[in-house]
Amino acid sequence: MISNAINQTIDVALGERSYPVWIGRGLLDDTSRWRAALRGRHVLVLSNRTVAPLYLERVTRGLDGLHWSSFLLDDGEAHKSFANVGLALDALASLGATRDACVIALGGGVVGDLAGFTAACWMRGIDFIQMPTTLLAMVDSSVGGKTGVNLPAGKNLAGAFHQPRAVIADIGTLDSLPDREYRAGIAEIIKGAAIGDPDFFAWLEQHAKALTARDEVALVHAIAAKVRYKAGVVARDETEQGERALLNLGHTFGHALETAGRYTTLLHGEGVAIGMLLAARLSERLGMSAPADTTRLEQLLKAVGLPTTVPPGSDPQQLLALMRLDKKNTAGTLRLILWRGIGRAEIVAGVNEADVLAVLKEAATEKGP
Repeated sequence: MISNAINQTIDVALGERSYPVWIGRGLLDDTSRWRAALRGRHVLVLSNRTVAPLYLERVTRGLDGLHWSSFLLDDGEAHKSFANVGLALDALASLGATRDACVIALGGGVVGDLAGFTAACWMRGIDFIQMPTTLLAMVDSSVGGKTGVNLPAGKNLAGAFHQPRAVIADIGTLDSLPDREYRAGIAEIIKGAAIGDPDFFAWLEQHAKALTARDEVALVHAIAAKVRYKAGVVARDETEQGERALLNLGHTFGHALETAGRYTTLLHGEGVAIGMLLAARLSERLGMSAPADTTRLEQLLKAVGLPTTVPPGSDPQQLLALMRLDKKNTAGTLRLILWRGIGRAEIVAGVNEADVLAVLKEAATEKGP
């Protein structure tokens, strides 16, 4: 059963590199909590032009007495690029940042990924702190130390594992989050349950209405459950040699859809939602899972307002070609995360491309709502 506490702390246990994930309301203003994670005199706050006007001043009030500056991206996945990493590194250079400097990531997944990669590159690795302002970033990308940037050939093909010093998930920032982005974050919550927690999946089915209505108790329950699950996986398999790969359920399909749309058609969580459903259909086609599990997943995704059909005009052959570039593939064969039903995901190597293509072709003929 999930705790009813509004404010929660979850530890990501990685020995000397362990760090807390703080979840609650008003945490950006709780400088006595997060200021202690800053070890040096230099701080670069990396954000975007949508988030900064809302929250940057609140964060920088906590940097009194330090040398700090800010670097702002344009909003959107298309700006998670090497060009912006270079500009962020230039900002650190202009600040005179030393090896005990810190980068603060104030924003969603794009900001967090690029800030973490920048921190990993500066002087071969400096501290960074995650201050996620989207639901998706709170429950997924801010936890676990995956950082990276996109290439024209595919999403997150360049990156590094670089753990943050702390994660400050202030749910108050979700008050300004548009409904579409909020729902995209719910996709990552559903993903965690679909991978390894059938009881939590059932809880989500029962509380879908409360969660989409942003009920605070239900929201914190869901965030904490997903973070706690991911923290355990990361502690056991930090660099994705085995179990952590399961967290990519739906991502191979989803990343292909995002890339095909040049990162402008689908939000990441929307791609994950569609990708999970395609993975479930492929699992069903391969005789791994029952149709009832696919139906439950589709119904839950629809209940929280997530898309379940591929964008109009999607080219199955193009999507398959993009899937071949996925980082999980080995020896030139597809290696996908599939399932044997809700809560029982597994890594499947050597997946027959003909089966994948058949699922993609069937999906391409479906009509959206």
